[in-house]
Amino acid sequence: MIDRLPYRSLLGLLAALALLAFPALASAAGKEGNKHAQPPLSTAAGSLEQLPGRLGCLSSGKAAKKVCGRARALKGAGPGVGSRAVAISPDGRNVYVAASGSNAIAVFDRNPVTGALTQPQGKAGCVAAVVKGKGDGCGLAIGLLAPNSVAVSPDGRNVYATSRDGSSLTTFIRNRRTGQLRQLPPGASGCISGLPIPTCTAGRAMKWPDVVVVSPDGKNVYVGDFAGSGVISFSRAGKAGALTQLPGSEGCVTEAGEEGCAQGREMDHVEGMAINPSGTTVYSAAAFSSAIGILQRNASTGALTQASNPNGCITVEAVGGCAQGYQFAGVNALVVSPKGGNVYATSLTSNSVTMFRVTAEGGLAQPARPEGENIPAGLGNPEGCLVYLRSPGCSFGRAMSVPEGLALSPAGDNLYVSAFISGAMDVLDRNLRSGAVTQKPGERGCLASPKVGGCGPGRALGLTGSVVVSPDGRNVYSTSQESSAVDVFRRIR
Repeated sequence: MIDRLPYRSLLGLLAALALLAFPALASAAGKEGNKHAQPPLSTAAGSLEQLPGRLGCLSSGKAAKKVCGRARALKGAGPGVGSRAVAISPDGRNVYVAASGSNAIAVFDRNPVTGALTQPQGKAGCVAAVVKGKGDGCGLAIGLLAPNSVAVSPDGRNVYATSRDGSSLTTFIRNRRTGQLRQLPPGASGCISGLPIPTCTAGRAMKWPDVVVVSPDGKNVYVGDFAGSGVISFSRAGKAGALTQLPGSEGCVTEAGEEGCAQGREMDHVEGMAINPSGTTVYSAAAFSSAIGILQRNASTGALTQASNPNGCITVEAVGGCAQGYQFAGVNALVVSPKGGNVYATSLTSNSVTMFRVTAEGGLAQPARPEGENIPAGLGNPEGCLVYLRSPGCSFGRAMSVPEGLALSPAGDNLYVSAFISGAMDVLDRNLRSGAVTQKPGERGCLASPKVGGCGPGRALGLTGSVVVSPDGRNVYSTSQESSAVDVFRRIR
């Protein structure tokens, strides 16, 4: 299994090299490349304000001694590899956080008026794998080893979590009244793993599960696997939400096509995933391929298929059989607009947020690049890309070093980006007609620690990895691996 630290160091080096190249590229393009950039919006709607005092963050680390409220089982909240480490129930009553350092899922009750979080006592407040007899008084969860992503089913009955070190997918029954989690028993596949973990069901192509999503109709669960370079498909049945991997080649699509899986294209190290609102398409973000895979879903069986033509993938570099785009090298997280017409991505090596429109044929395309002679290679369109520092043709993104997670507001008018290295929460306005996004000007455009200039003040923000918006649009929640914290924001409307 690939160790996370060397991977993060490698990508960090690649990001640094990319940043060093940006000024030269920008200079080559001059002012011409950005002359069509949209002016920033001045409205305060959608900007963020952290809740006051200790209500603004909960932590199980040192931050709890100074600025945050105290919580259990949050060590390493929102790991760097895994951009969906925080989820909220459809009824808005509970927030769930994957904490890799605690081998746990922390459970919080949400105040529907203020958005403030409180953690129930005892086993109701967390589930965890007990390691060496040490725990936080949590309920026991087999296979929950370094969890990195979490998802809640549309009916609110289940919570699903992927775990890096457990090579596992764990299933929990959610008490819809209290929010408490209870793992399904082994006989009902409460744990599915690619490792020989006692009482866990064997899963194919499960090496380093990194992201999990549930289909809108609740019939299927899909897992993106980082080291396995693919997407794994499960059927979901009954009130218990038990999972069964689909049979044969329907059960997985991977770059290598091993273990009886269908063979996919440009799926090297899947780190992010999203499904459109109608449930017809699953999108995968492959960091090492710098590609977005487009997988069509059979609503009856849940099986995924990838077209062999350019409607099956889009890449940064010219690759035969794929469409080509720009500025999403090292792509790592995806989100789909509420009506399904746009897909947005964060990308580590490009330090970017990119926008794609869904074509009539089901593929993805970015706004066209300018035409003309002597235009530098890699030039983008400001409606299609927003980049930290500078990049020719793209909009400028502030405090967006290594963007990791992203989330859209329920109405689709704002996009929120968590930046891992700068530790910032970035706030973008979205044009509902064109899908283009622009960062809010001044301090409304980002919240960060005082060491990050030009942003509004934020507390316990560092190595910010994941973000989610509440269903009512009132609040935004993010994770901080550095502070072992979940941060709580009020969304101005």
